[in-house]
Amino acid sequence: MIDKSIDFGARIVKLHRYLVQTKHEAVLSKQILRSGTSIGANVNEAQYGNSKADFIAKFHIALKETAETEYWLNLLKKSDYLDENMAASVLNDCLEIKRILISSINTTKGNQEKSKED
Repeated sequence: MIDKSIDFGARIVKLHRYLVQTKHEAVLSKQILRSGTSIGANVNEAQYGNSKADFIAKFHIALKETAETEYWLNLLKKSDYLDENMAASVLNDCLEIKRILISSINTTKGNQEKSKED
């Protein structure tokens, strides 16, 4: 998950550069830069959490940032800053990360519940 989120963050940095240099767009690109790179930062920070609850909390923040990034990608597509293929490619990566985060949160919560029962 860390590698996947770092790779995604690098794609977002390149997308930001493309939007600024090629499309001369500064506002939306800064928003997606913040949310898209925050995903990996929170995933990385979760690895050093003090507890399962701390881990889950950081993954929830990463999930929220993923949802925000998904919003900005859709807006950039609908505003014609990104063509259909470019938007679909980055959006697919974003949605994959979203699915992994949800699965990880649910698995960790399930394991946490099982340990409470024991």
